[in-house]
Amino acid sequence: MKILVTGGLGFLGKRLCNAILKGESMIDSYGNPRTVSEIVLFDVASNSSISDDRVTYISGDISDPKQVDNLITDDIDSIFHLAAIVSADAEENFDLGMKINLDGTRNVLEAARRLSHLPKVIFTSSIATYGGDLPKTVIDATKQSPQTSYGVAKVAGELLVHDYSRKGFIDGRSLRLPTISVRTGLPNKAASTWASSIIREPLSGKDVVCPVTKESYMACMSPKKIVEAFIHAHNLSADKFADGRSLLLTGISVSAGEMAEAVERHRGNRAIGKIKWEHNPDIQKIVNGWPKATFSERAEKLGFSKDDSIDDIVRAFIEDDLDTQIALYGSD
Repeated sequence: MKILVTGGLGFLGKRLCNAILKGESMIDSYGNPRTVSEIVLFDVASNSSISDDRVTYISGDISDPKQVDNLITDDIDSIFHLAAIVSADAEENFDLGMKINLDGTRNVLEAARRLSHLPKVIFTSSIATYGGDLPKTVIDATKQSPQTSYGVAKVAGELLVHDYSRKGFIDGRSLRLPTISVRTGLPNKAASTWASSIIREPLSGKDVVCPVTKESYMACMSPKKIVEAFIHAHNLSADKFADGRSLLLTGISVSAGEMAEAVERHRGNRAIGKIKWEHNPDIQKIVNGWPKATFSERAEKLGFSKDDSIDDIVRAFIEDDLDTQIALYGSD
């Protein structure tokens, strides 16, 4: 099996690649378990960081239909479409956001449609597709009403995946991801980046600015659980998605203040950085429009796992990623 990951050099792309490489097989669109022979990581970036003979790196622009046509060749069996411009960036630059998040997704689907076989396509959506007057916990039946351009593009992507699947062009599945915490690396322009920075930086000995109030709640999910969800969604049979090609994932509800408290609980004997609370009304407005908690009965019945607590998320970061994060800062 040959797999393509767009946005493959991003945080989730690299984790997904490593997880697939460690597995024994993946299930194709016809229900057959197959050994992964090659993973193509496609990204605008050009650096390579995974040393494995099965990994190929290709640099390019997801919004260029010719490049995407050349990328998605007939030997591609499955596509994980992770490439995107993040929320605050997409809000600030409407044209760029739509070019990457909407046009790029359409390019991937059109190229996949032309294959001589039925490819699996896993699309990364977001809880940014919800907004407005939301219930305390967003559930499967909650209406999507995005309040940002990023969320609008993700809703459009979900609808396209559903329709291309309905027409028999692809075997598609869209996952609505809660906020990912804790991401390793450096802060980005996502409105949710503080949900990682508020844990990652202090434990790495760095000060951090949090742009929202301590009472700001987010629906969060660990990177480990999200990567597990990608692979689980891929390997499920198409009939499991008969009720719809889009699936909400369950995220724990945690406030900025509770994240800060969890850092204190797990600091050990480390000298941790300070959290500076500097309110940014633009970021606060975006965050206020997102779900504070998510629960999917459907995902639970389909066997998707979830995090138990913010303490589990912080402990996992310390055990799996803290040394790498500290080394990253040491190389600056």
